[in-house]
Amino acid sequence: MTSSPVGGKATSQPPLLATITTNCARATLCSIPHFTTAAAMPSPPSFAPNFAFGAAVVLLLVLLATPSVRSQSDGCSLDPRSVLPLAYNDVSGLTCQPIWDNFILRYSQSEDHVLTIVLSTPYSGGWVGMGFSKNGRMVGSSAMVGWVDKAGVPHVEQYYLRSQSPSGVVVNDTQLLTSGVPPVVVTYMANIYVAFKLKFSAPVTNQQLIFAVGTSTPTDNRLTYHKNKKSLSFDFSAGESSASSYPEKLKRNHGLLNIFGWGVLLPVGALVARYGNKRKQLWYYLHLVIQFAGFLVGLAGVVAGVSLRDRLHADVTAHRASEFSSSC
Repeated sequence: MTSSPVGGKATSQPPLLATITTNCARATLCSIPHFTTAAAMPSPPSFAPNFAFGAAVVLLLVLLATPSVRSQSDGCSLDPRSVLPLAYNDVSGLTCQPIWDNFILRYSQSEDHVLTIVLSTPYSGGWVGMGFSKNGRMVGSSAMVGWVDKAGVPHVEQYYLRSQSPSGVVVNDTQLLTSGVPPVVVTYMANIYVAFKLKFSAPVTNQQLIFAVGTSTPTDNRLTYHKNKKSLSFDFSAGESSASSYPEKLKRNHGLLNIFGWGVLLPVGALVARYGNKRKQLWYYLHLVIQFAGFLVGLAGVVAGVSLRDRLHADVTAHRASEFSSSC
């Protein structure tokens, strides 16, 4: 109980509060905790959501620009005679060479100039082809193409590539002379094997080869447009291939320019405009310069992509649409 300063009446207080009041009265300084409400404290600007969004955009662009990784091929560990028909069991000493994009080329050449080819690659549908060209281009070349239809029936046909249009791809072409052993197609462990034997008048040494893959299964032996294609020069006498470095450099430059232009410079320019000191005109000019540089670099990447498409004759409709939507 404590005495009230007014009227001398006693008022009751809780023991803890009475103790605190007495101690504060005796002390020279009584410290009372000071609490500030959240509304009174200015909150610093949050950079985390904006940074996370920018990082997600950059990562998405990198994933779009990165070629998709296909399932792993069989390498050179498998003996193809274990999966091919008996007509190909007489082949011994096949030379195995990884050739392009999980394509594995096995070959041998007999004394009577019969070239045995076994081409394998991961397969989930569509068609796979290998062509022989005089100048490394598709037009004017002859190709062996294999696929498995929707009913599970394997097919292999020979084509003459008269032009780039579907009507210019002629089936049952006789430009390549087979040795009498029919070509075969076999699927094993998620891989497709296209095997054939060709007869030549002389030993095959340096030869221009074309490899292509399509995602749609042919109907009535009509090939759909290929998804990807590779042209290279292969020396069957030495087992060495040499491809032109121009498409590979162009492909790399196309990806790097797009990533740096659309995925780095433009987001940085936007962040400068958002978080720069708006009272200083330097930040505004810096924003304009970065945005303009990003647009020019990205435009150069688009030009490189168009040139690459014309060079490879590839169908890049989905890639072009995704890149256009991401740049917008």
